[in-house]
Amino acid sequence: MALPKKMRLKGHRTFKYIQKNSKKYYGKFMDFKITKSCPKVLLSHKNFSYPKNFKLAISVSKKVSKKAVVRNKIRRLLQANFLKNFKNEHNHIQYWVLVNLKGGNIKNYETELLKEFQTLILKTGLLK
Repeated sequence: MALPKKMRLKGHRTFKYIQKNSKKYYGKFMDFKITKSCPKVLLSHKNFSYPKNFKLAISVSKKVSKKAVVRNKIRRLLQANFLKNFKNEHNHIQYWVLVNLKGGNIKNYETELLKEFQTLILKTGLLK
């Protein structure tokens, strides 16, 4: 189950904005970068619908696995876990979140990965 289009982040300017202006949360397997939304950055993508809504991007490094199949599986796993806990009343939150998975052998630690994902989401305080 992929994220709905209205929740996705795209464009190099968006990611540069998040890298520069974000508050960071660190874990063993991943980092969270959270910033207030900036709809002006998305104008070049003609994304006028839901410009201030909550948006999420999950980035899996090639250091995790060289195979795109494995990286996509991990990304889908995290997205499904996120959507399971995400409620529509949270959609008005004006934040963008970037999740970066660090290098290492993660494919054997799916339960730990999901636990850390949940812990960091709760630590951010966005989804209460």
